Amino acid sequence: MSTSGLLPNRFLFRFSFPVRYERKLPRSGKKLLDLPADFALADLGELDQAAPFGELRLAWNERGLGISVAVEGKKHPLQCDRHSPETSDGLRLFIDTRNTQSIHRASRFCQQFFLIPAGGAESSDPWAVQATILRAREEAPRANVAEIRMSTAISKTGYRLEAWLPASVLHGYDPEAQARLGFYYALRDAELGEQFLSVGHDFPFAIDPSLWSTLELVGPS
Repeated sequence: MSTSGLLPNRFLFRFSFPVRYERKLPRSGKKLLDLPADFALADLGELDQAAPFGELRLAWNERGLGISVAVEGKKHPLQCDRHSPETSDGLRLFIDTRNTQSIHRASRFCQQFFLIPAGGAESSDPWAVQATILRAREEAPRANVAEIRMSTAISKTGYRLEAWLPASVLHGYDPEAQARLGFYYALRDAELGEQFLSVGHDFPFAIDPSLWSTLELVGPS
């Protein structure tokens, strides 16, 4: 928490994260992304003495956005419910392809996705779903989430989930014209708790894009 004891330190700043370009995504074969450590998203939890249990890695190119999450430290099986993504273990994403951080209600360029590591068509299959952002000023078009490519590797102590979100599911995605994306995530685990990019449930991050951070899509070198 901040020195006042009332507000988390992460609430006091606007954060921007560089995301590196990777031309070869998505990859063929079992490793969909296979992003090295230098693609990791900086963890801000230490600003509020919050220890992370998951690591996110991101990359982009003209064809879409790649997101990888690795969770470690588990002792119990995943809890994933196809009928309840909100209460399932997994990653909740918010993306604004216009990065309009002055608005408090979502525009049609703001989307919410749940990426779940298991419980799909086969019990071990990952799956994705788009969810409506409540109180949105304009509702985003419904994406064909079947176009989201996903892979998962589950161990006794955790899992790694990789997802490729093609441009076709990201409404308004145009890196050449707009190289900044609004972005927020919440990582949920029934055993380990919740990990947030910045503020938690004390703030309305699920409906207010002004609380999201920025991804800077860094061009190829």
